[in-house]
Amino acid sequence: MGLIKTYTELPPNVVLTKIDSLLNAARAHSIWPLTFGLACCAIEMISSTTARFDLARFGAEVFRATPRQADVMIVAGTVNQRMVKDLVKLYHQMPSHRRVIAMGSCAISGGPYKGSYNVVQGVDLVVPVDIYVPGCPPRPEALIEGIMKLQRLMLQEGRPSVSALSA
Repeated sequence: MGLIKTYTELPPNVVLTKIDSLLNAARAHSIWPLTFGLACCAIEMISSTTARFDLARFGAEVFRATPRQADVMIVAGTVNQRMVKDLVKLYHQMPSHRRVIAMGSCAISGGPYKGSYNVVQGVDLVVPVDIYVPGCPPRPEALIEGIMKLQRLMLQEGRPSVSALSA
């Protein structure tokens, strides 16, 4: 048995990849969201895990109640000024590679309470948001699509962007 000189000589059960892309794939397909439901959007978030919509197909069914075990925060609903301090604290307690999904028009822009003195006019003013799921309230299918987009974003993490290549 001699040395293998080219990739075509590899046995069919051998897969070659980079460690970064392997870790990104594992991270993308085992999302553990932090439950942060504040209003009616939380009901839609909860219903996305039922048998009818089955969020478990995408590896995101393990909702966590503690930020130290979660890697994605789903902010579902109206964020009041009173909640900002706690939201930021929970965000910073999450481990690195944390992501945020803003779910619903209240979390994205204040919704029908836009211009109110105690409602935050978008959670992106408080924490960085990766994915926006619009709607009032958004359907469970919209949240599932947002999680699929987040998975695609996580798979591309670490690769140079097209704009960086053209510059």
